Amino acid sequence: MMDFTDGYMSNEHQELLRSASESADPLSVSALQISSCPKSPRSPNSPRSPKDHHGKQCTSKGSPLKNGRHSHSRRDGCPKKGGSGGKGTWGGLLGTDDSYTIGPHDPNYNSNEENEQLSERKLSAPFVEYKKKATIIVEEYFATDDVVSTANELRDLGMPSYNYYFVKKLVSMAMDRHDKEKEMAAILLSSLYADVIDPPQVYKGFSKLLESADDLIVDIPDTVDVLALFIARAVVDDILPPAFLTKEMASLPSDSKGVDVIRRAEKGYLSAPLHAETIERRWGGSKNKTVENVKGRINNLLIEYVVSGDKKEACRCIKDLKVPFFHHEIVKQAIIMAMERRQAEFRLLDLLKTAAEEGLINSSQISKGFGRIIDTVDDLSLDIPNARGILQSLISKAASEGWLSASSLKSLSLDPKKRSLEDSAAKAFKMKAQSIIQEYFLSGDVSEVSHCLESETCSYSAELNAIFIKKLITLAMDRKNREKEMASVLLSSLCFPVDDVVNGFIMLIESADDTALDIPVVVEDLAMFLARAVVDEVLAPLHMEDIGSQFFGPDSIGNKVLQMAKSLLKARLSGERILRCWGGGGSSRNGWAIEDVKDKIGKLLEEFESGGGIREACRCIKELGMPFFHHEVVKKSLVIVMEKKNERLWGLLRECFSTGLVTMNQMMKGFGRVAESLDDLALDVPDAMKQFIHYVERAKTEGWLDSSFCFNSSGHAVENGSCL
Repeated sequence: MMDFTDGYMSNEHQELLRSASESADPLSVSALQISSCPKSPRSPNSPRSPKDHHGKQCTSKGSPLKNGRHSHSRRDGCPKKGGSGGKGTWGGLLGTDDSYTIGPHDPNYNSNEENEQLSERKLSAPFVEYKKKATIIVEEYFATDDVVSTANELRDLGMPSYNYYFVKKLVSMAMDRHDKEKEMAAILLSSLYADVIDPPQVYKGFSKLLESADDLIVDIPDTVDVLALFIARAVVDDILPPAFLTKEMASLPSDSKGVDVIRRAEKGYLSAPLHAETIERRWGGSKNKTVENVKGRINNLLIEYVVSGDKKEACRCIKDLKVPFFHHEIVKQAIIMAMERRQAEFRLLDLLKTAAEEGLINSSQISKGFGRIIDTVDDLSLDIPNARGILQSLISKAASEGWLSASSLKSLSLDPKKRSLEDSAAKAFKMKAQSIIQEYFLSGDVSEVSHCLESETCSYSAELNAIFIKKLITLAMDRKNREKEMASVLLSSLCFPVDDVVNGFIMLIESADDTALDIPVVVEDLAMFLARAVVDEVLAPLHMEDIGSQFFGPDSIGNKVLQMAKSLLKARLSGERILRCWGGGGSSRNGWAIEDVKDKIGKLLEEFESGGGIREACRCIKELGMPFFHHEVVKKSLVIVMEKKNERLWGLLRECFSTGLVTMNQMMKGFGRVAESLDDLALDVPDAMKQFIHYVERAKTEGWLDSSFCFNSSGHAVENGSCL
C-alpha cells in the first residue's frame, strides 16, 4: 500500500483511486475504512438502518464504498472536525460529503447556524410546501393586484394554522419594495382579516415580524420606520388591537430592534394628531376619499343590498370603506331609506343589526346615526308623511332587538306641539341654571346647588344635566381662574352620570364657534376643562374617544380640543399640573403642594391607626379633593401594614374600595409604587418581598386588583403582561 502520510496525492494517484472506487463492488469489504459521516449521537427512539453482519452500519454519501470493518472501540472512525484526525482515515482529503458539520470546539463553529439547520430539518413537509406556495402567491399578488384571486389561492392551500407565515412574508416582502406594494399589502391584510386569515394568525404574524426585526434591518435599513408604519396601519385598520403594542413590548428583549419598532409606532404614528388619516395616506391610499365620495358609495351599497339581499357582500363593502368614524352616515342613510321604502324596512334593519352584532358598526356610531335623523325629522316630514311616527317605530324595533340604546337618544315626541313645550321648558331651565351658577360663584355652596338641581331636574334629567354642564363651563370660561376652578370642583362634586357629562362637553364643542366670538381662547379653555374632568375622574380616558367620534373633519374644533386635551394629559406630572392650572382647591382653599398632601395623608392614617373611626378617615380622604392622588393613600397604608402588621389599615382600604372612594386604577397604581420601593423597604422589613406577594394575592382575591397585575424582578408593576 502506498504511503500518503504527507497529505498529498498526485493527479495520477487520484485517477487510480477514482478508477478503483468506480470498479469496486459496493457490497464488498474494502481494505480501507473511508468515511466522511459526522459523528453524532443517536436518539434511543430513532429508527436503525439495516445492519451488516457485525451489527453496525455507517453510510457515506461521498463514496459508494461501505465500511466493513468493525472495531470494539467506541470510536466510529469518523474524522474529527473534518480535518483528517481519525486514525486509519483520509478524513479531510476525501471528506467532501455535504452532511459534514463543524463541531462545537472548532473556532469556526456557529451555534446559531447549527440551530437554524436543525430547526429547518425538523420543519414538517407541509409547512415547507406552504412556505414555497405562500411566496409564489405574494409575488403573483404584487404583479396582478387581484385581492379576490389571492384570497381564493390562500384558502385553497387548506392550512390555516400556517397563515401567520403568510402575514410575515407579505409584509417583509412589501417592506423591501415601493409604496405601491406597501399599500397593496396593507389592503390585502385588511381584506383577508377574519374571512381568510383568523385574527390570532394576524397577531402571531406581526409578532414574528417584530422578533425578526434585527435580521430584517440587515437588508432593509429603514426596517424600524417601515415596520412601525405597518403595525400602526394594522391598528388603524382594526386588524391588530392596540394592546398588541404593550404585550409585545413586555415580551421582547429591551435591546432588540422590535422594541424600537413598537416605540416608533406608538409615539411616532399612533399618538400624532389626526393619525388615522395620516397613516392611511402615507403610501398613497385614500387620496381621493372625500365626504361626498364616501356618502355616494354608502348610498350605492345600500341600494345594491336592497336589490340583491346579499348581506355578506354588504358587510364587506362597509368594511372596505375604511371609515369607522363615519359609520353613523350608514345608519342614517339606511334608516331614511327604510322610512322611504317600507317594503325594504326589514332587510335594512337586519343589515344594521348584523353589523352591530359583529362589531362592524359600534354602538356610538349607531346612536349618532339615529340622533342625526332625530335632528332632521321635521325636514323629513315634508317628504315622508308621518316621518316622526315611522322613526319612533324603527327606534322601538331596534331597541327591542338589543342593538340600539334608546336611552342614549334625544327625546322624540310624536306631537310637535308637545316638543315645543319641551323646548320652552329647556329655555326656562337655562335661565334658572344661570342664576344658580352665578349665586354659586358668589357663595361657593355646593350643597345648595345640588339641592336646587334636584328640584329642577326631576323630569328630563339627562338632557337638563347636559344643559347645566354646558352653561356652567361657558359662564366660567368668561370669568377668572377662581370661577374656572370652582366650576371644575362643582362638576366633580355633583356626580352626574358619565353620559350626561359626555353630552355636556359635546354640546360645548358644538357651540364653540359661537363661543369663540366672545372667548377667543375657547379651544384652550375647553381642552383644559376636559383634561381636568379626566384627572378628577369625572370622565374616563376612553370617554374622550366617544366625544371625538362625534366630530368629523381634521380641522373641526372638536378634534382640536381633543388633541390638546390628550397632550395635556400625556405631559409629565400631568395630574398635579392640571389640578393647579386655576389655583387648585376650588373656592375654599388655595392649591396644596404635593408634599403637604403627603403629610396630611400620613397624619390621617396615623390617627386612624391609633384608634380613629373608619368613617372619619374616609371623610378626611374625600375632603383632600385629590382623587387622582389616592394611590398615595394605598401606598402609605400598605407600607404601614407590612411594617407594623396592622390589619386596621387593611380594613380602611377595604372600606375605601367598597364605597368607590379609591378606584381600582388607584389601587393598582398604589401597589405599583410599593413594588418600586421594595428594595428600600427591605432594609427595614427583611421579608418585604414575601409580604408584598401575599398582599397582592389577597387584594386580587378581594377584587381590588385586576388579575393581570404583577411586577417584575426589578420591582416595576406590569399590567397585562407576564411576570418576570
